[in-house]
Amino acid sequence: MGIVSAIVLYAVVWFMLFLIILPIRVQTQGDLKDVVPGTHAGAPEHHHLKKKALWCTLISFVIWGAFVAIILSGVISVDNLEDWWGRGAPAATSGTDG
Repeated sequence: MGIVSAIVLYAVVWFMLFLIILPIRVQTQGDLKDVVPGTHAGAPEHHHLKKKALWCTLISFVIWGAFVAIILSGVISVDNLEDWWGRGAPAATSGTDG
């Protein structure tokens, strides 16, 4: 695994996890009964973005580390994935091409 691949993998893990964490513990203006005129009642009032970004960074580092360990150890390879889903190139057959 190259350095660029590792960075891209971390970015994918981080953003997917962040989108999962984002709606957790959001307090909307409608929940607090304090809707500002001209805004939607579902607009967030307290979103805790810094805390969520920190937690997301820590958790995604652990998940990313597990992915990197699996990839570098060779436990699961691209060939395994192709075999599991049957999408790989057909096996070479012995004999003539006729």
